[in-house]
Amino acid sequence: MTQMVQVALAGDVTEAEELQELLKTAGIDAALEPEDEADALKVMVPEDALDEALDVLEVLTDPDDDEPAL
Repeated sequence: MTQMVQVALAGDVTEAEELQELLKTAGIDAALEPEDEADALKVMVPEDALDEALDVLEVLTDPDDDEPAL
């Protein structure tokens, strides 16, 4: 079984689900895990998909905005 690693930290459930959907669209399975902060969630991907997931999130999100830049 491949170990899961954190690819992003979402501030709330809505943001976490949006990131999870972006990754799913790119063919990457992602899981959500609670973070110590109130509503924050970790977005987790298989370790062997980490580089691809980072690329997907970098390309599909605008660093100046939380919304996808599609």
